[in-house]
Amino acid sequence: MSFWHKLFGYLQNRDEPKPFLDHIEDLRRMLIKMVVTLTTMILACFAFRTDLARLLQLPLTATDPYQATHLQSLGVADSMVVSCQISFYTGLTLSLPFLIFFLGEFILPALTKRERQLLLPAGVFCALLFLSGVALAYFVLLPAALAFFFLDARSMQWRPTWTVREYYTFTTQFIIAFGLAFELPLGTFLAVRLGLLDVTSLRRRRAFALVVILLLAAIITPTSDLFTLFLVATPMYGLYEICVWMAPLIRKGNLRLGKGT
Repeated sequence: MSFWHKLFGYLQNRDEPKPFLDHIEDLRRMLIKMVVTLTTMILACFAFRTDLARLLQLPLTATDPYQATHLQSLGVADSMVVSCQISFYTGLTLSLPFLIFFLGEFILPALTKRERQLLLPAGVFCALLFLSGVALAYFVLLPAALAFFFLDARSMQWRPTWTVREYYTFTTQFIIAFGLAFELPLGTFLAVRLGLLDVTSLRRRRAFALVVILLLAAIITPTSDLFTLFLVATPMYGLYEICVWMAPLIRKGNLRLGKGT
């Protein structure tokens, strides 16, 4: 038995129409499982909030060890607010594969056979892309961004003094933004595979795609400075070019699939 049937086999024979209330019940169950999973992950992360806070401090420690140990807490409830923020974003990241599974479990009966064949690879690819974006942001781009802002402040003869809320808001949103930005290839892949986009349109609309990417980058970046904007937009556009390069291969796969049916 294939992995697909082991995972979703009990849903394969649900092609008969279901009453509207049954769909509502399925939706309710899916939402309950999502909420329980997300809440459990957030609470588990909250239990390790000190370790997670230190983990997020490592990029700053590499840039300026003094600054990393002298973050300022200006609010009475800053420790709780920052802990909840870190726990939420970390819990969301860790629960993402489960949330994707529950969503796929809900929508699978309504899909065609071809769409079902794409669902499991797309779900796995979605989680891997998100985690890849998170890893790139944490290990490479976040240290570079912190070093840039630190050196820029020093060039103005200022001593950077960052608050805990500002620092952790920036780092968590910056990392999550890259995770979301890395979902671009998945959307393009599905659009090409389902015939909604073709290779020619992807190549001709590069300028339009660049504008859209800049707008999306402006929305998801935690700050309003141009450096962070281009730091997010550049990998996104690079991913778009990879999609343009891969689109003919996806198209050939569609043609083979069509001949085989």
